[in-house]
Amino acid sequence: MAALVFCATLLVPYGFTVPSAAVPHRAPARVSAVIMGPIRAIKRALGIQKQNFLEANPYYDQANIPLNTFKNKTPFTGKVLSVKRIVGPAATGETCDIVLKHGGKMPYWEGQSFGVIPPGINPKNGKPNSVRLYSIASSRYGDDMTGKTATLCVRRATYTDPETGKDDDSKKGVCSNFLCDATPGVEVSMTGPSGKVMLMPESTPKTDLIMVATGTGIAPYRSFIRRLFVEKTPAGAAYTGQAWLFLGVANSDSLLYDSEWQNSLKAFPDNFRLDYALSREQNNKAGGKMY
Repeated sequence: MAALVFCATLLVPYGFTVPSAAVPHRAPARVSAVIMGPIRAIKRALGIQKQNFLEANPYYDQANIPLNTFKNKTPFTGKVLSVKRIVGPAATGETCDIVLKHGGKMPYWEGQSFGVIPPGINPKNGKPNSVRLYSIASSRYGDDMTGKTATLCVRRATYTDPETGKDDDSKKGVCSNFLCDATPGVEVSMTGPSGKVMLMPESTPKTDLIMVATGTGIAPYRSFIRRLFVEKTPAGAAYTGQAWLFLGVANSDSLLYDSEWQNSLKAFPDNFRLDYALSREQNNKAGGKMY
């Protein structure tokens, strides 16, 4: 059986390690020797509406995926629809779910990224701020299923001076703070979509997908999981493999989109598996960090 491993992380490029004591035990999904009914039938029973107006023909054909429709010198002007904090009060930082409206003029595929050019001038060189890339966290249809929006998962980048204990605004992330502070209607200069490396191998529906992420590295995998298990798509109807998600965060309050994963686990126990790694949920014997 074929398996494909994806890895997207916030701090390190190829993966993460967390002491085993910090990983909560979860019973693995039962793997049946016989596929327990087609996903298509389950989605029909759940009342999930069919989505196919943004599909290739055949749906898995990657020959004409949208790529670099808008470039840095001629960006698209999108608008913020909503900004929502999606972590609890004890999270180690603020992470926001940000929905952008592109009106169908910036189609994209799962696994691609959008660029965002924050307003303002870079004080180091006196030039306009440069583009920042963000993996898209929604399927090509958007969370509203219209094909006219995209969702980003953004952690606010801040810096706290270790001597004073105060935030140093001169070292904060320009783009992440612009996005997390945005309000509905704010215009956003966007580029892309970019990237062909993280696309799902939909031509082989039995392929197992192993997805490893820390923090906001979850973004592309959310788009995968929505396409396979939330939305009624040709890819989801055909999928017979197992998608296994590993997500590493600091503590329980830092978990991202947990309710969505739990719903997919409940609906597709033979096709979706989930494991968390929580690095700061527990203390060592001396009362310090586990790592």
